[in-house]
Amino acid sequence: MKYQSVPQGQALRDLERAFKNFLTIPKRGFPKLKKKGKKDSFYLEGTIKILKINYIKLPRIGIVKTYEILPSVPVKNVTISKKADNWYISFKYDYQPSPTTKERDIIGVYLGINALATCSDRTKFANVKLYKQAKKRLTRYQPCVSQKKPGSKNRWEYCQNY
Repeated sequence: MKYQSVPQGQALRDLERAFKNFLTIPKRGFPKLKKKGKKDSFYLEGTIKILKINYIKLPRIGIVKTYEILPSVPVKNVTISKKADNWYISFKYDYQPSPTTKERDIIGVYLGINALATCSDRTKFANVKLYKQAKKRLTRYQPCVSQKKPGSKNRWEYCQNY
């Protein structure tokens, strides 16, 4: 069954699945409508192409620039969702894993404090002290954040100076 408009068709398929679950699975409640502004998302399928490293062409929307590098694979469908005032795109594609060659035999790894990891072949990985860096930044930002109202322009501008 092919719908003329894909987002409305997907909404009808989701509604059908919700009613089937309501009627067949015991303890399932009556389907509820999605509230506007909460978990906004929609579904697209059709001629979706990845043009360059970070550009994707969507049906009825056009070319959209992304901030991440996209793999050059044929895309099946796309879900576009809004979270925290930002729009995110997720897509499905067929992934064909390629087998990797074995570089060495068994290796032991010791997790330590001075070095993050030390391997049995004496390879050392440095310990990135992210906790200490984050703690320093927190002590610097905490006074300005605690005195301002959440979401206020004054709080946002004051914290941008740090």
